[in-house]
Amino acid sequence: MSVTYREACRQAIRAALLADPRTFVMGEDVGKYGGCYAVTKGLLEEFGPQRIVDTPLAENGFVGAGIGAALAGLRPIVEIMTCNFSLLALDQIMNNAATLAHMSGGQFAVPLVIRMATGGGRQLAAQHSHSLEGWYAHIPGLKVLVPGTVEDARHMLAAALADPNPVLIFEHIVLYNTEGELDPALQGVDIAQARIRRPGRDVTVATYGNSLPKCLAAAQTLADEGIEAEVIDLRVLRPLDHATVAASLARTRRCVIVDEGWRSGSISAELSARLAEESFFELDAPIRRVCARELPVPYAAHLEQATLPQPQQVVAAVRAVLGKA
Repeated sequence: MSVTYREACRQAIRAALLADPRTFVMGEDVGKYGGCYAVTKGLLEEFGPQRIVDTPLAENGFVGAGIGAALAGLRPIVEIMTCNFSLLALDQIMNNAATLAHMSGGQFAVPLVIRMATGGGRQLAAQHSHSLEGWYAHIPGLKVLVPGTVEDARHMLAAALADPNPVLIFEHIVLYNTEGELDPALQGVDIAQARIRRPGRDVTVATYGNSLPKCLAAAQTLADEGIEAEVIDLRVLRPLDHATVAASLARTRRCVIVDEGWRSGSISAELSARLAEESFFELDAPIRRVCARELPVPYAAHLEQATLPQPQQVVAAVRAVLGKA
């Protein structure tokens, strides 16, 4: 069954609301407007204003309210319109949600899910286009999920709501309109391990989010040249499953990491450091990284595209590690 990424997200939220009366959605424009990206469209009419709650434009306020609701036994799904705005609630997320279980000696849990849009590619300029999931992956006490397929968009939410600790889900804005196959027999996915999305023997390409379809496109181009790239969807940035990447690297001996975040201090930096520490003697070539340019994302379409990782850059990086540049 083919569905859009947007519809997969909506199905996941609706299923969660039906499954547990403690679950509710809160955020800016999630009710009457149907969500900034139309993910919650129709849910207000079905579930009412007690469970689909429009909030003021005050991220620190409603994220704090979500933390309080979670502490009181509810299962809130908090939507932040764009990850850039989540910085207004950073104190609540980092100093409260991520720490209360530890500071209370396990007496309190914060079963909170925060969904937010991430990434560039829709000409939303510098204040709405950055990829900050790597920042949050730096914080102990959080789980950080980045669904790159409709399957994960549909099923990661249920696993996140079942977790007793706070979980952040980053949904890439470009993916909302994309379509993919959703197996109706599939009942769930884990939120612990990376996934091999395309097997290969010549090079490991590790990525996540909207860079996944770009890497799969690059892998097809490389296959036409006789180069078989193994594409790994990291999916979960904290805890980071570097073991799956290391196992792939042991077979392919070469690695390219593609990350829409900035290069400095990025997930690509963390993953490459772990591989260098633990898998150095498996490498037949230096690890290559393809990341966003280190500047605020431009508004102009051609400049924005030049700022973000593209399939041709992945192809060039793979050729380089294979000595075919």
